[in-house]
Amino acid sequence: MDSIEKSGKTVEEAIEEALVILNCTRDQVEVEIIEQGAKGFLGLGSKLAKVLVSKKNNPEKKAKEFLKEITTLMGLSVDIECELDDEKHLNIDLKGSSLGVLIGKRGQTLDSLQYLINLVVNKGDAPYVSVTLDTENYRQKRKETLENLAYNLAKKAKSTRRNVVLEPMNPYERRIIHAALQNDRHVTTYSQGEEPYRNVVISPK
Repeated sequence: MDSIEKSGKTVEEAIEEALVILNCTRDQVEVEIIEQGAKGFLGLGSKLAKVLVSKKNNPEKKAKEFLKEITTLMGLSVDIECELDDEKHLNIDLKGSSLGVLIGKRGQTLDSLQYLINLVVNKGDAPYVSVTLDTENYRQKRKETLENLAYNLAKKAKSTRRNVVLEPMNPYERRIIHAALQNDRHVTTYSQGEEPYRNVVISPK
């Protein structure tokens, strides 16, 4: 339950009852006063106060709860560090031992987890928050590997004067290849194919 409409003798009483039902503290909710309520005269014509109490979106809490459940089921002991940038981007770093299983082949497991967390965090009507999930500094290491691959294959394309076709990659990794070579005067890059087999082509100018 993410929101509840509640009535009470006073606004504060209605809010307190709603907080108990939602199992939240006052700073975790947003309150909309629908009716202020009125005491009436000699008890006649009195009106109950009515409020709508909604849980605030808490992407960090949602992500941590989801990841804790998943990693516990996998038998892993993980420390989860979350940092929310400008309320729009959530960076999550997983720390622990033997977390290679969370990365998977070429980061496929990590990407799948990141996709699922995006769904969990953005469930409902709250403003969209993008999520980046990392462990063991994999994202940075992979970025450097792909940049080096791009430079080496660009040299090959220049020397052979032929297109070089890379293996299929996800959109994030394709962007790294494109960005690495965007200022190269001798080659151009473009993507071809359909997901999940879409790949980058490095072509001599």
